[in-house]
Amino acid sequence: MDKLYWLDQIKLQDRAKVGDKAFYLSRIMQRGYPVVPGFVIGAEILREFLETLNSSESLAADLPYSSLHLDVGNWRQLQQVAGRLRQEIITATLPSSWVSKIFQAAREWETKYLILRPSLMVPTNNKQVGTISGLLESVFCQCDQEAIATGLKQTWSQLFRARSLLYWQQAGTNLQQVNLAVLVQPVRNAIASGSINASTSAWEITATCGLEVAIANGEVQPDVYYIQPDSGKLIEKHLGNKMLAYCVALPDVTDEWQALPDSVLTANNTSLITYLLEQAQQKQYALPAEYLPQIIDLASQLVGEFGKHFSVKWTVSHDNPSAKLYITQVKSPQSAIPNVHIIKGLGAARGRVTANAYVVGNSQLQTEKLPQGAILVARTIKPDWLPLLQKVKGIITEEGGLTSHAAILARELGIPAIVSATDVTALIQNGEKLLLDGDRAEVYRIKADVAVEEVQQKWGSAEALELNYLHSSMPSSPVNTNSWESSGSAFAATKPIIATQLLLNLSQPNLIEQVQSLPVDGVGLIRSELMIVNILEGEHPNSWLADGRQAELVEIWAEQIMQFARGFAPRPVFYRSLDWRSHELPSFPHQQQSSPQSVLGERGIFSYLLNPAVFELELNALATVQKAGYSNINLLLPFVRSVEEFTFCRHKVEQAGLTQLPQFQLWIMAEVPSVLFLLPEFVKAGVNGISIGTNDLTQLLLGVDREQQQLARVFNELHPAVMSAIAQLIEMSKNAGIPCAICGQAPAIYPEIIDRLVQWGITAISVEPEAVSRTYEAIARAEHRLILEAARRQLRG
Repeated sequence: MDKLYWLDQIKLQDRAKVGDKAFYLSRIMQRGYPVVPGFVIGAEILREFLETLNSSESLAADLPYSSLHLDVGNWRQLQQVAGRLRQEIITATLPSSWVSKIFQAAREWETKYLILRPSLMVPTNNKQVGTISGLLESVFCQCDQEAIATGLKQTWSQLFRARSLLYWQQAGTNLQQVNLAVLVQPVRNAIASGSINASTSAWEITATCGLEVAIANGEVQPDVYYIQPDSGKLIEKHLGNKMLAYCVALPDVTDEWQALPDSVLTANNTSLITYLLEQAQQKQYALPAEYLPQIIDLASQLVGEFGKHFSVKWTVSHDNPSAKLYITQVKSPQSAIPNVHIIKGLGAARGRVTANAYVVGNSQLQTEKLPQGAILVARTIKPDWLPLLQKVKGIITEEGGLTSHAAILARELGIPAIVSATDVTALIQNGEKLLLDGDRAEVYRIKADVAVEEVQQKWGSAEALELNYLHSSMPSSPVNTNSWESSGSAFAATKPIIATQLLLNLSQPNLIEQVQSLPVDGVGLIRSELMIVNILEGEHPNSWLADGRQAELVEIWAEQIMQFARGFAPRPVFYRSLDWRSHELPSFPHQQQSSPQSVLGERGIFSYLLNPAVFELELNALATVQKAGYSNINLLLPFVRSVEEFTFCRHKVEQAGLTQLPQFQLWIMAEVPSVLFLLPEFVKAGVNGISIGTNDLTQLLLGVDREQQQLARVFNELHPAVMSAIAQLIEMSKNAGIPCAICGQAPAIYPEIIDRLVQWGITAISVEPEAVSRTYEAIARAEHRLILEAARRQLRG
């Protein structure tokens, strides 16, 4: 490592070595603007590092034509190659002289925390290369040698992840021509952060409390100020929705931050933590009034540098002895496409799709008017709409969360979905052209005179390429609905063998053919309530009974279950009996319904006690499947509160004759906290196994309605209480000698917990089809780490 490039000394000839992000910051810093100091680890250092690796393949090679024979059209191969390349970088050792030089330079700032910002320079002669914003992400780390080495390798490795490799090849860019430098800057806690987006009509200033990470993650709606460009006067301002904020770890903070430890929620890594804002602070503007004139004055000066269209990010940092306004990034102007508007929400299902909107406000959905291939926009998705979701290309809702029925089914079907998008039914008009990006949780309203291709080029074209491809590999995709069927066997053949069972969560029989060749050990969860809406014809099951149609219902019900048994035989299939909150069921005039405001309703087995007839029908359907010769169907009882409830159900199961088959297993969902205290008694009463339902377990342990996303975003499955409960359930199951699976959304939404699940001894992990590949990889890595640690202990012993 010959040199580091300091921002205040970078010259024009250094641009290719430091990348555009660092170069533009250095330009305005050298013109006297307030920029956070920093230095750049040049792009040549990455190339030198890659040349030292012991790989049989050159990572810096032109991948499309190298001996890797990378085919980005094969997304499983793409994920495999990307994972191997990144793993090789992460596990390699950096020269100690490099790390020491970086560390000594960073020590000049007397800070304990750093941010490593990727700074790219790519060829400009290819017209297909659009914005690369969002392609690579910044990495926070502590200012010590070990953390710097790890953070630097993490930053470099992003160049070789799947979305990057896909982007470079689709854009026709030779990877050898891509220069990746790393801008290193100190990080201090911020009073507020945000952006300035300037156009000819107005300057839009956004602001949130703490570091800008909360805005980038879509976890807050920032405050917004609209400024008249010519006069610099405030036109209007809107208070955002800010429940949380980010800061670096606490030793550096001033006295006003000392209360933070009591409100800390999660540690994202060793240096970045999340904290809740007090109610009073949520009702205030994040930016103190005295700083708004400074930002407006800064915008006025930047007009002279960039013209009337520009976008920059800023932060008001906790410097000693007083706070100071800094520019942190110069961005491409959003005003390049004036006729596109962005709506933010919460990404519930991955993918990217373009279609016309079909908006359902407070009125009832008119089935016959819902066009094939539309994007459904609604306040919420009602249970009787679920069968219709198979004809739409995407979903946007104002309400609901990551574990709502609509979100779960969207992930199963492979269609993009965004939930918790405020006032979306008022903002979007029926028939409008939309670009729905589920991965970035953004909706683009596209005016008629703007081409979709132009939007994709200006906004996140890297993500567009990756997500369009991944979405085309999903079931129900209009492009390639059979990709899983054609590639599943090859995918399984190239994977390492894992001991932990990998299972599927399903509800739609029409997906079986597409997913049955995936490398899974069976079906860990059939969501019966989502399955049965396809056959109830909009009527409550009791209506079928009242009309004397129980035999017909049992026959149809059994045929639905039999499709799963047949499709996955001899692999086990776990059918979960009905777990609808009573107000979600189709109306039945002769039955008292629970209040729609009830969070829980008459959940699980309690509804069987009140109305055993429907449960008996369900058991008869299962018995019909057994009599047809299928011995791989098992029963999973939902929302079990007490041993007495379970005993009631076990007697019903025995009366239906299901236990006469030796292979039959009767499990319970572990989702009510009482199971934590009663599991030994459940086992004595005849429970053969448990499956942890993290969705309900989380909301019952933490007192959080999972549909209230403002709370659910921070009080989630990663909470220590929830993780402790999961660990306890696994340990109790091992002691009782029964299997313990997990079928909630936690492993798919937070794959980082898979490491701990495997270490604790989970028997099986059940996920939606779209999460199979990454879950398989995570299980394999976790198991390999355990084997390696055991071998090392044996050698030391």
